Amino acid sequence: MLFNSQAFIFLYLPLTLLGFFVLGRISMKLAAGWLAAASLFFYGWWSPAYVALLLASILGNFFAGTAIARAHAAGDTQRSRRLLTLAVIANLALLSYYKYANFFVDNFNALAGTGLSLGEIILPLGISFFTFTQIAFLVDAHQGKAREYNLVHYGLFVTYFPHLIAGPILHHGEMMPQFAQREIYRPQHDLIAAGLTLFVLGLAKKVLIADGVAPYVAPVFDAPGAGVTLTMLEAWCGALAYTFQLYFDFSGYSDMAVGLSLMFGVRLPVNFHSPYKAVNIIDFWRRWHMTLSRFLRDYLYVPLGGNRKSASRRYANLLITMLLGGLWHGAGWTFVLWGALHGVYLVINHAWLALRRRLGQDRHRSTPWGRRAGCLLTFIAVVVAWVLFRAPDIESAAAILRAMAGFNGLVLPEAWLVKLGVVGETLAAAGIGFGATPTLTRTGVLHWIWILLLVVWLAPNTQQIMAAAKPALGVLKEAPSRIQWRLSAPWALLTTVLLLAVIVNLGRHSEFLYFQF
Repeated sequence: MLFNSQAFIFLYLPLTLLGFFVLGRISMKLAAGWLAAASLFFYGWWSPAYVALLLASILGNFFAGTAIARAHAAGDTQRSRRLLTLAVIANLALLSYYKYANFFVDNFNALAGTGLSLGEIILPLGISFFTFTQIAFLVDAHQGKAREYNLVHYGLFVTYFPHLIAGPILHHGEMMPQFAQREIYRPQHDLIAAGLTLFVLGLAKKVLIADGVAPYVAPVFDAPGAGVTLTMLEAWCGALAYTFQLYFDFSGYSDMAVGLSLMFGVRLPVNFHSPYKAVNIIDFWRRWHMTLSRFLRDYLYVPLGGNRKSASRRYANLLITMLLGGLWHGAGWTFVLWGALHGVYLVINHAWLALRRRLGQDRHRSTPWGRRAGCLLTFIAVVVAWVLFRAPDIESAAAILRAMAGFNGLVLPEAWLVKLGVVGETLAAAGIGFGATPTLTRTGVLHWIWILLLVVWLAPNTQQIMAAAKPALGVLKEAPSRIQWRLSAPWALLTTVLLLAVIVNLGRHSEFLYFQF
């Protein structure tokens, strides 16, 4: 079931909210059970067969976590560590089978010339997210950080529908205490209003913006495979269109997840915070998919040694972490290279900061123009990396990147020569070519690009706008926005107008891009 579907908006969400608050007046356990059951129904709408897999994963990890916690409490560190290792291996084995088995078999066949086959393996929705969520729980149990072991609450913690399919990746300690609070089982009208507003804002980002710019993406990324040679303008337009499609798709989902949860009185950790405003690549990963960055830092980078060893060891740890982070996103060499490229970016960024320290410069201070230049450079680096992320294969990515670098020349659409008049003639005289640009038959993408650039760089984000409601956990400190949500008639009217605009366009709804990960 999609957040941007009529079945979800008009049936599932109202019935789930109503049942939760009605049962909450009778029993907190009943209400929590209802929400867990509703979340399983939400998951099973896609494929009922995988509900059993999800339930088996929940039960296995819950009992493994309680056994690990008992061993830790008894002071039996070795037993706790052994149980943790076995449980983590079991989780990774399950994830590897469904997500990576055919990838490894295909690569083995290519190297060895064999014809091994595992048949078609359908990837269960959200398996990466609920697996990482539960691995974090197991590690926290081993470290004595997990405090509550209630099966109903744990099942709700894992299956909780706002986060189940595409994140955020939750920590046991963030969520379990909230499910134990009596006040969340009573309707809080200010939180319902704030959550509904945030949900509608996210819905508008997805339906009106991400889905609106999406048609300009596929023609460019499919062109190399069809034998079409892209020009510089075509390649950059396609790359930028995808850059904004992914941004507003994931930002919209993140807002909807936080808003939906807020209606139930529960605050999720923030997962997205204006990443294209980042002044360097370190800052970018503090703002993009923030809970994944946190997981990779706490459960991979730090155990590898983090920055506690030599500089070379630190850089190696960064590269390993980002390689695995890339592979987490998908079973393909394009994702591995995307992760490797971001690892190289991070190594360069940390090395630059280390050099500044040796030169006696404050790493945290820079001029306004320096921050703007850093933001532009970071944005361009991210756009280049997104080409690898989106391309169907390495050859297509290389072809697009060559075009972006100008190897195929700069050719403007032929129709522009007449439209630009004297300017067009001047450009042609200067050697700028005008000709066929088949992937830019609809040049409206240029308007999307400059408008969305202004939005992502200059507009406040939804967490800043909704700051009065404190909708999420772990929001980065930013200058307050002049636009502030209030429980008022103007905001109710704006939310209604946006919702109506979305409903009109729901017929073309599409899956969220992060569903595939």
